Amino acid sequence: MKRSEINQILKDAECFLKEKNFLLPPWAYWNLEDWSRNKKNAQEVINNMLGWDITDFGSGDFNKRGLFLFTIRNGKLNVDKKTYAEKVMIVEENQETPMHYHWSKMEDIINRGGGNLVIELYNATKDDDLDNTDVEYKKDGVKGIVKAGGKVILTPGESITLEPGMYHRFYGEEGKGRVLVGEVSTVNDDSSDNCFYETVGRFPVIEEDEDPLYLLVSDYKNFL
Repeated sequence: MKRSEINQILKDAECFLKEKNFLLPPWAYWNLEDWSRNKKNAQEVINNMLGWDITDFGSGDFNKRGLFLFTIRNGKLNVDKKTYAEKVMIVEENQETPMHYHWSKMEDIINRGGGNLVIELYNATKDDDLDNTDVEYKKDGVKGIVKAGGKVILTPGESITLEPGMYHRFYGEEGKGRVLVGEVSTVNDDSSDNCFYETVGRFPVIEEDEDPLYLLVSDYKNFL
């Protein structure tokens, strides 16, 4: 992805978050000078990969297959005491986050406002394939069941609990508008806890055609 494309996505996300009255912590808007001055005291932000996160999953087409995320809080297993994580995401109409599950993480995906979020579900087999068994889930604590590959639609205010080993892909429902999505989970580790059904790239390869508006979590190792 070009840095200019990433910067524009960040600007659009800022506007949408403000429209929905969703506020981010002050360090979200630090420039490189701010980071340099605060780096020593911001090690949890850096080490636990808090902050801006944009991916096209290696597709080269963010609008078709991509996701905007901001990790607000997160622990680090066997390092600190925090056992939980929280993210906010923006999902466009028909913008796919591809099929995947987590070996360890348990998460609630929450429609915080905007359009409807469509989630397709499968159970995982022992060899990481898609099982053909019915999928049991809970929407806001209420049990439900769908056939393998079935869809659960979250309208604003609704949430679903995704357990480890539950394959899921999601996208915004066509004609309903972009969706503000929340995630509350156990500790998040994108480096070792994602099992994608097909090979994808989790973090973008960036062509630096302009300066970063804000650092992404994948930028920390290169800029700090």
